[in-house]
Amino acid sequence: MQLRDLVSQFTARFSAAGIESAKADAQLLIAETLGITKGELSVLEITGREITEHELVKLNELALRREAREPLQHLTGRAYFRNLVLSVGPGVFVPRPETELIAQLAIDALRKCESSNPHPIGVDLATGSGAIALAMATEVPSATVHAVELSDEALVWTRENFARYQAEGAKAHLVQGDLADAFPQLNGQVDVLATNPPYIPVDMVPIYPEVHLHDPALALYSGADGLDAIRLCSQTGLRLLKSGGFFVVEHADIQSPSVVELLKNDGWTNVVAHQDLNQRFRAVSAVRP
Repeated sequence: MQLRDLVSQFTARFSAAGIESAKADAQLLIAETLGITKGELSVLEITGREITEHELVKLNELALRREAREPLQHLTGRAYFRNLVLSVGPGVFVPRPETELIAQLAIDALRKCESSNPHPIGVDLATGSGAIALAMATEVPSATVHAVELSDEALVWTRENFARYQAEGAKAHLVQGDLADAFPQLNGQVDVLATNPPYIPVDMVPIYPEVHLHDPALALYSGADGLDAIRLCSQTGLRLLKSGGFFVVEHADIQSPSVVELLKNDGWTNVVAHQDLNQRFRAVSAVRP
């Protein structure tokens, strides 16, 4: 079988399984399994590359798992986030493109700090795979970034990601613990705090099987209204950030007014709602008084 035919076949199968990004998933699954880039895959499709029997068996095994809505990132073992390649798998929340907005806001804030503080401090609460923390640490090399994660299962992947980027010079530090009482030694010293906490109400089931079947519940659900963890993050932010420190939190698109009200009631200033690339309100930032 030629490569182009396999891409078409997998695209049709994934589309029939209800996967919205069927062609992109087919291309990435095949490319990752063959150890090539998507660009190289496109060239090989044109030149008529033949798939060997051994390759076909392996690819079909993975395609069956993707049809069953196992996350693509679990099959490849990798998730791409900004300039990062993160190891992921069962037990850790797979970072989403919309979370890049939160990372960008935090990075911009850290860079602003550099004019008055050559070594700013950042914090990421409930870091999961480490996406936000490692984005801050790699894109603002002057910063020292501290991250906390509670889950034993997630930390298998988080530690691997931190070790990789620490070896490349990132000043990123990971601890296991609860976001509510994390980093008491940093009280009043932090410049930027960013977080993507759980924010789904406990009685709401996410529509995508990849989420409700495979993402860990600890990273998804947070009380009756979904805001329990955000309330804790707000209080932790007030404790950790210095006066004028920057706070940014991700939330569901329908929660923006509630999060804005919550932060204002907690005493934050300069509370601003932010839209993602799809023009959906996805984050709220604030400044510690």
